[in-house]
Amino acid sequence: MDLIKKLTSKDANEYEPVASQIMDTGDVELFKELIAKDDFLFDFVKENVAKRLEKATNRNNFKNLLKFLDCYSPYYEDFVSSTLAQFADDEITAKMKEYLKSGTDNQKTYAAKFFSYVNPEDAKDLLRENAESDFSPLMVNCAKCLSIINDKEFFDKNVQKLSSDDDFEVLNAVKFLSAYNDESVLPELFKTAKKSGMAENISSEIFYMKSPVKFLNTEEEDDMLYCICTIINGLAEIIPVSTVIDFEFYELFDALIKASPTGASAITLLLAKEKFLQLTENEEYLFDEDKNTKNEVFDIKNLLSTINQDLLESFMYEELYEESDFVLHALDFAKNKELITPLLESSNQTVILKSVEVLKDLNLLTDEERSLALRNVTDTNIRAIISAM
Repeated sequence: MDLIKKLTSKDANEYEPVASQIMDTGDVELFKELIAKDDFLFDFVKENVAKRLEKATNRNNFKNLLKFLDCYSPYYEDFVSSTLAQFADDEITAKMKEYLKSGTDNQKTYAAKFFSYVNPEDAKDLLRENAESDFSPLMVNCAKCLSIINDKEFFDKNVQKLSSDDDFEVLNAVKFLSAYNDESVLPELFKTAKKSGMAENISSEIFYMKSPVKFLNTEEEDDMLYCICTIINGLAEIIPVSTVIDFEFYELFDALIKASPTGASAITLLLAKEKFLQLTENEEYLFDEDKNTKNEVFDIKNLLSTINQDLLESFMYEELYEESDFVLHALDFAKNKELITPLLESSNQTVILKSVEVLKDLNLLTDEERSLALRNVTDTNIRAIISAM
């Protein structure tokens, strides 16, 4: 039996000697082998391994962790950095400053995390120097430390970057702001999600700051529901299915079902019912997920099976107007031609195209509706698509 299998075993007689070997000897190669399996081990297994390594660490062997600093893994980052901080003396703190100053990106990332457990003020200048790193884990750890000492310079810079035309620059700014975790920026993040081509990713970052459930019955509830809809659309393809636990989807949907419906909540529940049915009907979506995630997905599917479809569809039409953030989602469920047709005169050409597609799917598209749509479309590609329908 290889050592990694023993380390991940349920048998303490197998994993304890391996954990001790790694820590007592500073076995970098075995640690690298462990990290190489990150994509193949369930999250709960990696959590268990981190706890086992932490338990095997003591004042006599903790300095061996320094040998691991160029082997980065987000799953062992907390264990490595927090354990070093636990035993830290002036010598270790000085070494971590040196890593943060001139180490590799991996070493700097662990070092920045280390200073979130000790006094980050001691490394303020070095944290600032790395706060715009292209290596996202390093940037995020610096943001967390700067937040602890209320250093606002890079917070303000990243707020300004939200207006960039570069989606990737915007997403990096959102990641920084999410890590900084100042909720005053939430209204700006919601606005950014609505105009970005990476809305799913931005929405996810928002909810790592604040749980969706906490937006219920607030002025930002509809903004939250819009972002939830984007995440639902991206589940499995863009956003990991496991986030349904992180973002408390069951609790959110349960609260929405029990509350009086609105157009936004109706659309959210309808989209969710459709998506979770899809996730549970096709094995490939959940094949690599752990038991907890699979159980949560099926529980959510069963919860959503209780919704009153007809009632929610009637409320859904409240969002079937051009200015609604939910109009494209509403069109997914619209069946009333009289309510769809006015959108053919929208100033939003994407809305026009979607409306034509819906009418076509319902076998309700006539030459009259097609001509009306074409009169209001200037984009040559969209005109070609509509003309071919």
